[in-house]
Amino acid sequence: MLPIGIQTFRDLRERGCYYVDKTNYLASLVAEGKHYFLSRPRRFGKSLLVDTLKELFEGNEPLFRGTAIHDGWDWSVRRPVVRLDFSNGNFSVQGNLESNVMEQLAAAERRAGVATEYETAPGRFASLLETLAKEAGQAVAVLVDEYDKPMLDALDEPALARANRGFLRGLYSTIKFSDAHIAFTLFTGVTKFSKVSLFSDLNNLIDITLEGEYSALCGYTDQDIDTVFGDELPGLDRDAIRDWYNGYHWLGEERVYNPYDILLLFRRRRFGAYWFETATPSFLVDTLLERGVATPDLDRMVGTEALLSTFDIDRTSTEALLFQTGYLTIKHEQTGDGRTRYRLGYPNREVRQSLNEHLLNALLPRTSSAVVQRSSLHDLLQANDFEGLESQLRAIFAAIPHQWHTRNEIASYEGYYASVVYSCFAAEGFDIVSEDSSSRGRADMTIRYNGSVYVFEFKVVERDAEHTAIAQLRDRGYADKYRHLGVPIHLIGVEFSRAERNVAAFEVETA
Repeated sequence: MLPIGIQTFRDLRERGCYYVDKTNYLASLVAEGKHYFLSRPRRFGKSLLVDTLKELFEGNEPLFRGTAIHDGWDWSVRRPVVRLDFSNGNFSVQGNLESNVMEQLAAAERRAGVATEYETAPGRFASLLETLAKEAGQAVAVLVDEYDKPMLDALDEPALARANRGFLRGLYSTIKFSDAHIAFTLFTGVTKFSKVSLFSDLNNLIDITLEGEYSALCGYTDQDIDTVFGDELPGLDRDAIRDWYNGYHWLGEERVYNPYDILLLFRRRRFGAYWFETATPSFLVDTLLERGVATPDLDRMVGTEALLSTFDIDRTSTEALLFQTGYLTIKHEQTGDGRTRYRLGYPNREVRQSLNEHLLNALLPRTSSAVVQRSSLHDLLQANDFEGLESQLRAIFAAIPHQWHTRNEIASYEGYYASVVYSCFAAEGFDIVSEDSSSRGRADMTIRYNGSVYVFEFKVVERDAEHTAIAQLRDRGYADKYRHLGVPIHLIGVEFSRAERNVAAFEVETA
């Protein structure tokens, strides 16, 4: 049985669902430390991880028979567990967070048969931890799921988001001051708010987000797909599964798949943007446009670990926003000058294609026929119909009303034209390299398709340019790096007129 939508370990095991065993990681966590933090994008199995830990600490041995941890775990020890889960609350309304926490603490007290007399959430939390530890004779495990949702829900109202952050900072600081009663702590969430803003008192928290040892703690590996789900593979193209869904990387040896994508693929037996469609990234798209980020730049961003690991209410870097929410992942690690930098890019075809489709819808007016027009791009390149390609690009830009340009600041910057062309091709699933580097410079965009290579250069011109786009492609020898392939190489220079807001020149040479 495919465990679609199942987030409780007991339900998954008792119903005989497919299960990817991650318990070897849990044994390492318990043995090596005490207080942990893990950030992963949505629908990566964080809630199931938290629930598995709950069942483990409570000593529910039958559920773990046949798992990696079973024979090495001391099942005679049963620890009390306090679990705070913010995944289902609505925290965009003042006061909802405080009420939610008090309700969760009251429920924990009822289940344990204990009572506290404190009226504040931190006081009640501390009393609960001390009482549980004393009555059980064992220190408590504290599990916090979606710890950051109270802030994320209120991002549109910064004052409320800051108030929620301040409340949680006081609540979470309880863990440090109750350390004598705690055996293990895990915080999970999508983002990582800076320690200064949220975890200033909990300075012994170990962040395993970018620890290679735990990179596959959430998500499925290639081996998991081939072994655990082997019976589901017949009839599906294995290479296409990798292309569509594999590629998330947190510095370990393996790249992983989003579980939700894989389970929906096996159920529906067709490829689709299942993870992406669970939450339209309107906030993300608006932020990228407001910051003037050109879409070709998204697949070649660079960030340090400090940059990628900090999310905050007032200002978050574009790199951190895209990385922590799962729209970009680490492609390469670069070390030099005593610093480590990470080259970021799209994890897979699903994200590259879907995000560019949303960006294209924002870059072009909704009345534009570009969505229909771009669907013929495959046919045009299949036939090497360059006149048709030029006509198609002209039609796309011609469909943009003049008043749309004057009302939308995004259309005034130079990267806008390249962004529209890039996103048109990316949204149709083409294999694209942006800023394609060679020994003599970087071509704006390269596409490999139909047994050919298409190298593009874009220019925005006010008047006749002395050095045209096609001349730049030719003179800098951008075709040379692909000659060893023995395939046709087409150089395509496209110039845009800012005054006319359309294609001013379109030239093609086959190298």
